[in-house]
Amino acid sequence: MLPGRSPGQFWAVRVSTSTSTSVLYARDVTKSYGDRPVLRGVDLIASPGQRLGLVGENGVGKSTLLRLLAGVEAPDGGEISRPDDVGYLAQELPADVARSVADVIDGALAEPRELARRVEELAVVLGDDPDRLDEYANEYADVLEQATARDVWDAARRAGLVLDGLGLGALPRERRLDEISGGERSRLALAALLMSQPRAMLLDEPTNHLDDGAVEFLQRHLIALPGVVIVASHDRMLLDAVCTDICDLDPARGGITRYGGAYTEYLVAKRAERARWGQAYAEHQDEVAALRHAVAVTSRNLTPGRAMRDNNKMSYGRLGDRVQASVSSRVRNAQRRLDVLLADPVRKPPAQLHFSGALGEHVQGDALVLAARDVDVPGRLRLKMLDVPADGRLLVTGPNGAGKSTLLSVLAGALPTASGWVWRRRGLRVGLLEQDVVFAEPSRTPRAVWGDRPAPNPQELGLLGGRDLDRPLWTLSVGQRRRLALALLIAGAPHVLLLDEPTNHLSLTLVEDLEQALASAPSAIVAASHDRWLRRRWPGEELGLAA
Repeated sequence: MLPGRSPGQFWAVRVSTSTSTSVLYARDVTKSYGDRPVLRGVDLIASPGQRLGLVGENGVGKSTLLRLLAGVEAPDGGEISRPDDVGYLAQELPADVARSVADVIDGALAEPRELARRVEELAVVLGDDPDRLDEYANEYADVLEQATARDVWDAARRAGLVLDGLGLGALPRERRLDEISGGERSRLALAALLMSQPRAMLLDEPTNHLDDGAVEFLQRHLIALPGVVIVASHDRMLLDAVCTDICDLDPARGGITRYGGAYTEYLVAKRAERARWGQAYAEHQDEVAALRHAVAVTSRNLTPGRAMRDNNKMSYGRLGDRVQASVSSRVRNAQRRLDVLLADPVRKPPAQLHFSGALGEHVQGDALVLAARDVDVPGRLRLKMLDVPADGRLLVTGPNGAGKSTLLSVLAGALPTASGWVWRRRGLRVGLLEQDVVFAEPSRTPRAVWGDRPAPNPQELGLLGGRDLDRPLWTLSVGQRRRLALALLIAGAPHVLLLDEPTNHLSLTLVEDLEQALASAPSAIVAASHDRWLRRRWPGEELGLAA
């Protein structure tokens, strides 16, 4: 069990503090694992009613920060203060598999019930003996405040609503945890946290394993909470619907940059920020170039090189000395300014993902490039008809098990069918980005894997940083390996891009860039996705598969 976890709470961490507060804050927090610093100088404050979304590149420390705020881990430095009831939902849940569904529900309701009981008990004591007011007044006020904030008198009714909302209403209460699926355990853990309703709720990717209806229920529930909510999520619809502020963990800046408003407002601010950064970089480069010219050229074009007029040697010498001194002063000033600019340069903005010049010549217009008829993969997919034009944009949707990944594999020619056929235009190049990226030789580097493929390379495409090109594949994150797979796919200049959950494991910044790049790509695109934000803004047709 994790520290502070009671037997009835496998989903959450309970933390006791020496002060009673409803505010959660971190001041100058640092955390390293071995010689790898993860968080440095992090400051954060969240008051009741505020719902903060944590975003940032993969590996910047979002999950680490949540564990520190919850008290699961201790920071190496800095200070953290939290309410005395904190609920924490981790991405990967420990499971006491011997317990039943009923045990989890009872554990979730234990504290609300105890708070309600204690409020009533103290009210009786104070009603029967007013002289004991001084003795119990502070405790009564504190317990009443907690009970009110957590709405303990409505906990039983809330439990039923939460279970139904997360699709667990029909789950047998006597079922042991090792007898239900991993997705059901994750939803039950989230349900238990929502039932308990602590004054601070910390959620790490809470929409994993939730269908659309359950996510919409979660959004409504979080918006209605009176306490602090901090959520790390790749679900842009959730961040846009729920959050009052977005907190961006950017290692280049150090600490957290906080943006007021939901995800939509955050995107607007980030685009403006990036534009200012690009302008500042361009102005810096222009000034450096001009100063270098002044230092290198101006000093070689001194006025005293002119011929004397009227044989006035004395006047010429005095004028030449003054001109020489003036020019030398300008050169020195230019050199000093150049030294300042070079000592503190404006960093070049990272390249934005683009497909310009990467996908080669393509079939023009709306000519058909790919078609399928009466496709049958037993137990996995049945499809009557599908046509993909050269400029097509098709989004494949449906629940897990509906056959989305199977369809893409069939279209790519990677999976045979029991019946039916798939037609591809002569010479058609088809590229498939699978959900799970596996490289045969993980000790190789991206540069070695790329080999002599033509430019643009992964760095020039905006998919990998320069320092990541020479790191072994096994040291890269799942998201970085997926970026490399996408770059390799683009290098093949496919006429048709088949993308299976293209936004999985990618940072939100890269996902936004990817969507913009896809919108202007000359290839036909068939994408399968659960991403609600992508689905909402998809510019083409949609094919829904039933389970």
